[in-house]
Amino acid sequence: MSLSHLPSNEVNSPAAKNPIRVLLADDHEIIRLGTATFLKTLIGCDICAETADGREALKLAEQTHPDVAVIDLGLPGLNGLEVTRQMRRQLPNTEVVVLTGDGSAEMTQRAYESGAKAFILKVDASAHLAEAVQTVAEHRFYVTPQAHATLHLKKPAKPVATTSARAKRLTSRERDVIQLLAEGESNKEVGGSLGISVKTVETHRAAIMKKLKLARFSDLVRYAILHKIIHA
Repeated sequence: MSLSHLPSNEVNSPAAKNPIRVLLADDHEIIRLGTATFLKTLIGCDICAETADGREALKLAEQTHPDVAVIDLGLPGLNGLEVTRQMRRQLPNTEVVVLTGDGSAEMTQRAYESGAKAFILKVDASAHLAEAVQTVAEHRFYVTPQAHATLHLKKPAKPVATTSARAKRLTSRERDVIQLLAEGESNKEVGGSLGISVKTVETHRAAIMKKLKLARFSDLVRYAILHKIIHA
């Protein structure tokens, strides 16, 4: 993100009081650094926390109560959609801006359905991110022309019992288990990460396979990649 092309008229100057408190979650340090510098320089944000891990993002949000969380979709530990979903449920006063490299219609829609107030492509960040943060901090939606066009052109899904439709039956905990298993953790490691017993992990795993109608663990990994729970 280049600071040499800052938009001059589209955002307010840095606030003298009550700066917007922002949490950043992206697994690339250079992106976090550039985003922090951009938001602090342009609109005077207070970067109250930053992390490369999805689960850590939730913990930090609970500790710092940011006004806005800027979340990447491809986070390890807990993907950005699930972070958004849980953060909005646990901290309703914290709004979410998704900042991502994936501008597909499916991910755009899923981000808004998960509770995000804005969906910004990283390539468009210099044009939209600062204004998006200011807008969602006032609990309003910010929709870029790209997101609007993508959502407008997206064809309604056919009402069939696809794997994607079945996924809606999964609980939040089951989605946590899917990601950790697909990232290569053993049942014991998943239990340690989530604070549950190995037997409970096995129960969740069996329920997941049944709900998604999957026969093998390799099918579960493919499912996680296809639905961008993890990134191959």
